Amino acid sequence: MSKLHLVFGGRVRDPQGLDFVDLNQIHLVGVYPNYAEAVDAWRANAQRTVDDAEMKYVVVHLHRLLEPGLGDKA
Repeated sequence: MSKLHLVFGGRVRDPQGLDFVDLNQIHLVGVYPNYAEAVDAWRANAQRTVDDAEMKYVVVHLHRLLEPGLGDKA
């Protein structure tokens, strides 16, 4: 199985957390086949919004959600 990664972002209530204000306004950047490509996409979007402390982008390890028992072994 590919090690899929999801990159998305949006406005958060607290820059230290992951409580997104409006789930209808989430920016879905994309799904990537490896961590390196996901980080590149994350970095591009995070840097674009660096002056807005309430905007946050994250990388989600989809492969870990799909096969939690495998961790990074697969």
